[in-house]
Amino acid sequence: QVQLVESGGGLVQSGGSLRLSCAVSGNIESIRAMGWYRQAPGKQRELVATITTGTDSTNYGWSVKGRFTISRDSRDNARNTVYLQMNSLRSEDSAVYYCHVDTYSIYDHWGQGTQVTVSS
Repeated sequence: QVQLVESGGGLVQSGGSLRLSCAVSGNIESIRAMGWYRQAPGKQRELVATITTGTDSTNYGWSVKGRFTISRDSRDNARNTVYLQMNSLRSEDSAVYYCHVDTYSIYDHWGQGTQVTVSS
């Protein structure tokens, strides 16, 4: 089992920046990858970015490439923290952002979600 605590959402003007954080604790040895997804009203949840724990290989959704950066801090033996640096934000980036943890077991885990609102 792992526990996820998200932070960093809020309101920002178009063109601005925000950084999201997700602190993951518990059985961190079971983590294969961590990432962020988002869901806007009336739309399906979509991939934003993921990062693997083995090689820190990253993957981005096409709409955020070049603007968002995912990174991971694993220096603390008791937790991994995944960050999402979001630059050049647009109104279409407004959504609830969810932290996601993929494990080597059959289970995956979701955070509670944090709202990001970009005003035009």
